[in-house]
Amino acid sequence: MRVIAIEEHFITPPGFALTERLGKVGAPIHMWAEQLGDLGERRLSDMDAAGIDVQVLSTPAIGVEELDPAEALKMSTEVNDVLAKAVADHPDRFAGFAVLPTLDAAAAADELERTVKELGFKGALINGHTRGRFLDDQAFWPIFERAEALDVPIYLHPTPPPPQVREAYYSGLPGMVGNVLALAGWGWHCETGLHALRLVLGGVFDRFPRLQVIIGHMGENIPFSLARADQVLTPFANLQRGIADYFHENFYITTSGYFTFPPLLCAMMVLGVDRIIFSVDYPFSDNVEGRAFLDAAPIAPADREKIAHGNVEKLLRM
Repeated sequence: MRVIAIEEHFITPPGFALTERLGKVGAPIHMWAEQLGDLGERRLSDMDAAGIDVQVLSTPAIGVEELDPAEALKMSTEVNDVLAKAVADHPDRFAGFAVLPTLDAAAAADELERTVKELGFKGALINGHTRGRFLDDQAFWPIFERAEALDVPIYLHPTPPPPQVREAYYSGLPGMVGNVLALAGWGWHCETGLHALRLVLGGVFDRFPRLQVIIGHMGENIPFSLARADQVLTPFANLQRGIADYFHENFYITTSGYFTFPPLLCAMMVLGVDRIIFSVDYPFSDNVEGRAFLDAAPIAPADREKIAHGNVEKLLRM
């Protein structure tokens, strides 16, 4: 069975420096510095050990979206060119999602087009909010317009919360607990699920009906609560469809970092197997654990094939 994982990360040396400079999640990221920095034999060996055939690579929340536009464009271009070389060196094993300078949406749209048309990338990964502004803000819509025109998806990835949110929700706890709670322990997933709902409620998909957005971590809590959101929000939203319809037609979710069966079964029941794609979240999650979860999931063989490779082959034309 072919296995493609699509939320798999790397960081260049300037990216590590940027996390430290901006006070982002730099210290935890450095726990995986060797794996994140490798785009060759170490990474391929880890993939082979777990039976993962292809990784779609992207840069996680290092802070590019926080930079001033000119610096953000320069860094995005440099990172994308590094990724393009890795893909060219291993075209059967790697593919790419671009990083974009989102603060300048026109430049971001142009960089998306460059990476898709010239470098063969499969879309882009955007790290959540930009200086506290969510992507339903129409200032960012040129990115969506270009993605729809290019017929490539946007992967909406978590990023650390704005300072005001971090202080209000996650302060006052001992040691590193508040920081972890704000990130992978809870906050990342709630905030990204909220962000996805904001895209719907803000009319993004009424304006760009063919746009596809991917969210990770088994749907960022959306599958569990979608029926409630649909029931409560739809009567108040001036939209062309019900809230749930957008998640059935404009969103894919991935398994990244969620390797227990109940969330998978919930997602399959709510969204359907055709909207679920395998991911590990390498190196923050373990390839072997992710593959074991995929192989042992209590689902039909045909559904396992769709999650492992069929759905993403269709979406990314791989």
